[in-house]
Order: sequence, then C-alpha cells, then structure tokens
Amino acid sequence: MRIAIVNDMPLAVEALRRVLARRADHQLAWIAHDGREAVEQCARDTPDLVLMDLEMPQLDGVEATRRIMARTPCAILVVTGDVGARAAQVFEAMGAGALDAVDTPSLAQGLHGDGADSLLRKLDGIDAQLRGRGRAPAGSGPPAGAAAAQLVAIGASAGGPAALATLLAGLPITFPAALVIVQHVDAQFAAGMAQWLGQHCRLPVQLAREGDAPRAGTVLLAGTNDHLLLRSANRLGYSEEPRDEAYRPSVDVFFHSVCRHWPGRAIGVLLTGMGRDGAQGLKALRDQGHYTIAQDQASSTVFGMPKAAIALGAACAVLPVQQIAARLAERLAITTTSRSDDHG
Repeated sequence: MRIAIVNDMPLAVEALRRVLARRADHQLAWIAHDGREAVEQCARDTPDLVLMDLEMPQLDGVEATRRIMARTPCAILVVTGDVGARAAQVFEAMGAGALDAVDTPSLAQGLHGDGADSLLRKLDGIDAQLRGRGRAPAGSGPPAGAAAAQLVAIGASAGGPAALATLLAGLPITFPAALVIVQHVDAQFAAGMAQWLGQHCRLPVQLAREGDAPRAGTVLLAGTNDHLLLRSANRLGYSEEPRDEAYRPSVDVFFHSVCRHWPGRAIGVLLTGMGRDGAQGLKALRDQGHYTIAQDQASSTVFGMPKAAIALGAACAVLPVQQIAARLAERLAITTTSRSDDHG
C-alpha cells in the first residue's frame, strides 16, 4: 500500500515512518504536517491509506477526514496519542469516513513494541479489505419458524457512526422491533460507541453479550473483534470463524445467521462503508422475502457497501439515511403475515 502520514509532531512522524519501513509492501507516499496540507496533498496524489492524527494546527483530523472523503476519498486510519481519551473525536472521525483508530507508536517503545505491532495489525486488516480478500459466508436455508418477533439487522462501516446516530435518532421510544448493529469498529471503542449512540437515541443502546436475546425496543451493538451472529432463534453469540474474513465483525456473517435462525420478520439495513461486506448477506435476506434497505449514494460517506448491494439487486429500497427510520416504522406497521410480496 502507498501510505501517507499526517501529523505535526516530528517524533510521531519518525516513529510511523520507521514502522512502515518494517514492511517491504508498505510505501511512504508523502508526509503532511497539518490537516489543510493533507487535504491538498490528497488532491494532488491520492494514496491508498492516510494515517491521520486528530489534533493539529490549521485543520484538525476530523475536519481533514471529512474534506478528503468529500473530494478525493481514500482509506483513512486515525493514528493519535491515547485514542481512549479522545473517543468522542474518534467517533466523529469515523462518522466522517475513517475506518478505525489506533494509538501512535512511540520511538521509546521500539519498532517491535506493542504500539508498533498494533499499528501493523491494523494495516494488515485494511490492506485485506482494500484487496477484497474477505470471503462471503456460504448460503443459508430458510427460517426455522414463523414467530411474531421482529428484528432490524443493521450493518455499517466507514461513516457508520454518524449514519447510525441519524437513523437511531428518528426511532420512537415505542419502536416495536429489536435492533442489532454490526459496525466495523475495534473492540476497544465498542463500549464508548454504544454510550455515544445512546446519547442520540431514545432507545437503550447496549453491547451485545454472548447469550443475549434480541429484545423489542433495545439496540444491541457488536462488541468484540469476533463475528456477532445468531446461534439460535433467540440467542446471540460470537465466533472467531471465519478466521480469514477481512471484516471483523462481519456484516455478512451476521446477516447470513439471521437467514438461518431468525423465525419471524426481519428487515436488513446496509449503511455507508468501504468494500462489499454485507452485500451478499443483504441479498440472502431479500431472497428469503425479508425487506431490505440500502443507504443512497448522496447521504453515504463511502458508497462502497451499499453500492455493492444495489448492484446485486439486494435492496428493496434505496433511501437517504434521514428517511430510513420512517421507512422502518412504516414496514413494521404492516400486519400481513406474508413476506413474499414485501418488496415494494
């Protein structure tokens, strides 16, 4: 990958440069010392990946991310000091299109310390996503029964936090279905994201735990780096398999598990994100008669995942994120027991 560094601290830049030099397949594209310079550099020479600091003069990392994704979109990884202490800024950057976040490695830790190794693992994961090495799970059979429970299954990636906040803010306190969200986010940020989303939502937002049952009016968010899935009709769990899936947790894995195990009506929603994760799973949901929604291009920070789903014919409806909550309420109000004509 051609990788750019955006950081105003010389020691941080040198640490990042040395870590990248450990891998022959990572090439340093350029270095920018503030957000404004990064936006200009991306316009002249768009790299495969930008390592973006958050706090810089001229233009901070959140706004720089937002402008880059609007003008010359590319993969962005937030690399900053103490990401845990900057959780709100991290979620803002992810809402603007950043894929993930990691602490800046330090020269004092050495090139083979935990910080450097964590960064390289992030780079490997992003490289796999960009190269499309994630595999879709195998097809699944029909639902096991016809229970009355209703489920909204949501997948999101780059730009997802802001899209999720918009969608959840539109749901009433009386929302009748369970909601389960798979957002591409490192486990260390999951608890903070659940709390942050809860501030934008009338419904309770919690991390999904092993053995949890989806409950009406409750939002459950995938909370580990393993794949969230339905193990049975009313029990969630986590699995390391498939190990070679580039996206962790995977939206496809969850959507396919809904196809296998959810006994009632489901609605699948695929929001903004880079790559193709969720497209095959959304298609499987539609093929089983469930209603499916893809976010439209104009409101998507990154149109990769919804675009892939739309190309497969996986979406019953393509909507701006601002309209999805209303459509969910409309569809859940339909009392017909037949799902075969649920494609309008």
